[in-house]
Amino acid sequence: MALGATAARWIAPALGAVFAPALEGASAQIASAAAQAPDDPLAALPARGPWLDPARGGAPLVLFLVFSVLVLFFIQRSRRGHHLFIRRIAGIAAMEEAVGRATELGKKVLYLPGAGKLDDNQTIASLAVLRHVASLSARYGTDLAVLNTDPLAYAAARETVQEAYLQAGRPDLFHDELVSYVTYDQFAFTAAVTGYMVRERPAANFFIGYYQAESLLLAETGQTTGAIQIAGTAEVSQLPFFAVVCDYTLMGEELFAAGAYLSREPAMLGSIKGQDFTKAALILYLIAGVLLEAFGIHWLHDFMRIQ
Repeated sequence: MALGATAARWIAPALGAVFAPALEGASAQIASAAAQAPDDPLAALPARGPWLDPARGGAPLVLFLVFSVLVLFFIQRSRRGHHLFIRRIAGIAAMEEAVGRATELGKKVLYLPGAGKLDDNQTIASLAVLRHVASLSARYGTDLAVLNTDPLAYAAARETVQEAYLQAGRPDLFHDELVSYVTYDQFAFTAAVTGYMVRERPAANFFIGYYQAESLLLAETGQTTGAIQIAGTAEVSQLPFFAVVCDYTLMGEELFAAGAYLSREPAMLGSIKGQDFTKAALILYLIAGVLLEAFGIHWLHDFMRIQ
C-alpha cells in the first residue's frame, strides 16, 4: 500500500504536466466558440427554402405528379362505369376448373389466405380471390374449407364467404364450419393444415396471400394427395417453391392484379392501371434518354439528377 501511494504521488504531477497544455487549449476554444455563438441558435437558420431546387433536378416531383394523376384518372373512369382492361391470367382462368374438378370428385376445396395480418396488402388481395372461389363453390354446391392463422383475417374471411354465398343465391349452403381459425403459431398451423390435407384429401388447394417457410411444406403435402393447386404470393423468397410444386402460380403483382380483376373495385383497378401506364412512361423515358445520350444531348440526364 505504501509503495502504491508513493507511485501515485510521483505519477500524478507528471500526467498533469503532460495534459495541462492540451486541456488549456480546449478550454480556450470552447470559450471562443461560446462568445461567437448568437443568443438564439435558430436565428442563423433560413426561414424557408425553395420548393424545388433546380440544382437537384425535378424528376422526383414530376414522377410523383404523373403517377398521382394517372391513378386518380383511372379511378374516376372506373367509378363512372368505363371498362378497364386487365390481361386475364392463367391462374385466374384455372380457378373455375379447379372448383369444377372438386365438384366432379365430390371432394372439398381448401383455401388458405396466408399468414399475413388483415392490414397486409397480400391478405386484402387474397380476400378478393376468396370471394370468387366461394362464389364458384356456392354455385356448384361444392364443400369449401377456409383455414386461417390470423384472428382478424378469420373474421374478414367469414364475412367474405357468407356474402359470396348470399350473392350466389345459396345462403342455405353457408355454415360456420366453412371458415375456421386454427392457430396463430406458424408451424402449429402448418402441422394442422397438412394433417387436414392427408385426412380429407381435398381436390383443389388454393394458397393465396403472404407465406413464409411453411409454403413448401403445405404445397408438397398437397401434391402428394393429388390435388390441383393454385398459389399466389408477392414474397420473392417463396415464389420458387410454389412455382415448382403448384400447377398455377400468381407471381408478385399478378396477385394484386387478380384481386382487382375479380373484385372490379375502382380503387384497385385505378391503381393497377396507373402503375401500368407509369411503367410504360418510364420505359419510353429511358429509351429517349439512351438515344439522346448517344447524340451527346444530356438534358434528360441532367433532369433525372437528384444530387
